[in-house]
Amino acid sequence: MNLRVFPDKDSLARAAAEQAATAIRNAITERGCARIIAATGASQFEFLDELTKARHVDWTKVEMFHLDEYVNMPPTHPASFRKYLRERLIGKVSITRFHLLDGERDAREVIAEITTEIRKATIDVAFVGIGENGHLAFNDPPADFETEEAYMVVDLDEPCRRQQLGEGWFKSLDEVPRRALSMSVRQILKARQIIAVVPDARKARAVANCLQGSISPMAPASILRTHPNTSIYLDKDSAALLKPEIISSAAV
Repeated sequence: MNLRVFPDKDSLARAAAEQAATAIRNAITERGCARIIAATGASQFEFLDELTKARHVDWTKVEMFHLDEYVNMPPTHPASFRKYLRERLIGKVSITRFHLLDGERDAREVIAEITTEIRKATIDVAFVGIGENGHLAFNDPPADFETEEAYMVVDLDEPCRRQQLGEGWFKSLDEVPRRALSMSVRQILKARQIIAVVPDARKARAVANCLQGSISPMAPASILRTHPNTSIYLDKDSAALLKPEIISSAAV
């Protein structure tokens, strides 16, 4: 695990985007295309903004997969992750090959279709975040570390739902959906490279639990420590509860 800590979320975003763009360019050079997984949420705003400004990335050779989406969420809703990705990534760089999760359709059909596509070749780089409850994608604790399914329908716990409310996507907790489609933990770990972008003080407790506690389904993102090529980007606020010896080992 490569841990990097930055003074603020803007410098974090620039560095993470530089690594992400390099990974995409390298994949295109080596294999003719780059297959990526894109994360959403307020914590990814600055990162995606920097990534879409990266130079010399041939986005016509990029194929993008979607991490998660709410069940029964129309793409016009402000909280729709399909809407988010179209506005903050796909539309900005004109990605033509992308696979978005349609939470309004029959979940079994959606999962079967996207599973067929994602299993055609290895993902080159996955962009992820860590939730306030330690979730990875929408795999809330206790996460399923064993399933080999690429995607599944999951129940969202209250801390996860409160995070979505706190980020301003919904007007009340009752409006936050209780179920979602989510990429599985094992599918995320199949990526050649994982880049986790985790700014903000509200993530500090989850970061500490996942990076210095035991690897456990109760701290879902702790599983990232088992991946041979994971980079975790923190700012000083999200790193605030880490032990000094962990901070001292981090690159800046």
